[in-house]
Amino acid sequence: MIVDAWATDFNLDYTALARSICDLHQGVGADGLLLLSHSSSADLRMQMWNPDGSLSEMCGNGLRCLALFAKERGYTSDEFTVETDAGPRKCLIVGDSVQADMGPAGMRRGEIGMTGDPQLTFIDQELEGYKATAVSMGNPHLVLFVDDVHKVDLRHIGAHFEHHPLFPNRVNVHFANVVDSSHLEVVHWERGAGATLACGTGVCAVAVAGFATQRAEPNVSVKAPGGQLQVSIQTGMRVQMTGPARKVFEGSWPLGSSTQVVV
Repeated sequence: MIVDAWATDFNLDYTALARSICDLHQGVGADGLLLLSHSSSADLRMQMWNPDGSLSEMCGNGLRCLALFAKERGYTSDEFTVETDAGPRKCLIVGDSVQADMGPAGMRRGEIGMTGDPQLTFIDQELEGYKATAVSMGNPHLVLFVDDVHKVDLRHIGAHFEHHPLFPNRVNVHFANVVDSSHLEVVHWERGAGATLACGTGVCAVAVAGFATQRAEPNVSVKAPGGQLQVSIQTGMRVQMTGPARKVFEGSWPLGSSTQVVV
């Protein structure tokens, strides 16, 4: 869900709005709430709230949606930079797809937000019976490699690892399996959202974990329940993500006597 604040500063309680509008039963139902606004340091600004109202540093799928939305509204050209709480992200629109520079992956515990020595990495480590790798894509991710993602009890084990004591601020959890060296498959449990059909930063983290553990090549296709993304890992572990987005609907959300346009 995107709130268009390009022309108007609504000055809303976005924590409360995210909780109400993302609610599947009494709201519209969404994996998160995005705010599009002006930026003093980039072409536009994106902020993102999880369904539980918590503020997230970054959202890869949301970035692609917001990029195409901004282009459709005439706010940008085909190539532009988006300010996020994880840093600036360059986007290039090609047809109905967005190629996004997701920045360098962080592999140190201090970058990820893990307990322990902040300079150490957590790559292919044994964790409660899984081979686990922790990655930061501006937000924290834990990738667990399994034989078959379809056999994972996601709702039970995903919630467990989201709140694992290694991650004081919680973590996004991804179970992945290797189809072959250029194709990976994943299911997601997102921090503050639960089971989701897709997670852009999570797909990037899975590709990074696959490459770092020599399970996958630097250029891979990653399939999630909601679709497939292309990920390229470049020099310095810099990650580029490419995938489509499309508008589903427009509507107005009532706020007392006024309305808030959302897409």
